[in-house]
Amino acid sequence: MEETRFNGPEMNVRKIVVLLLTATLILVLFLTRDRYQSPEEETAEETVPVPEQFVYISPFDSVFRLYADSVCDWKMLAAIAYVESKFDTTARSHRGAQGLMQIMPATYRHILAKMGVSDTMAQNVELDVRVAVRYLDDLDNLFGFINRTERINYILGSYNGGSNHIFDAMRIARKKGINRYSWSSLTPVLESMKDPSVYSDSVCIYGAFDASETLNYVSTVKRVYREYNSLDLLFRASEKVVLNDR
Repeated sequence: MEETRFNGPEMNVRKIVVLLLTATLILVLFLTRDRYQSPEEETAEETVPVPEQFVYISPFDSVFRLYADSVCDWKMLAAIAYVESKFDTTARSHRGAQGLMQIMPATYRHILAKMGVSDTMAQNVELDVRVAVRYLDDLDNLFGFINRTERINYILGSYNGGSNHIFDAMRIARKKGINRYSWSSLTPVLESMKDPSVYSDSVCIYGAFDASETLNYVSTVKRVYREYNSLDLLFRASEKVVLNDR
């Protein structure tokens, strides 16, 4: 009679060991799957666009952001609009300036022509902002010889009082040996330009100028701009906290 070999128990132990090793490997892979991602997976997560959030300043923020540039960011445009019209699109000054950005009709038409846009004074917020940005860019080029930090004062001063009077003040300052490239140094000269002994000088081509409104305008726009920047920083900080808590 042939001897019968019984291999059942030995085979079962081997299978159990293999199964345990396989289960351990699967468990390890499962626990470490979040730690080790493929480059494709990491790239996919990094490129998911997150909508940028902005502090609310006015109903026209989206227009300001659309047309803002390196000369004036959107919060500076908002500050100018606030000081000029308090965001009232129907505002009209005693001198005839109109709309959100309060540009004089003659200047408005001149800028429109440079932009290749048909002559119109229709109340159009987007066009008002476009014209203002182009005008501010032109003033930036006009005062391009002044350093960037100081230049915004000359741009804002010209936006309000006209570049001709600002250049008159600079010529007077030069004649008197005053630093014409510093707004703080130029301020006393501007304040003196309503004095006949000053505006009658041959270097003062455009005559008398009461600069009180212009000087107040420059400081007010810059103050409002600083406030808007502070609001934006606080808003972004709070948004970051909210995102981190998710």
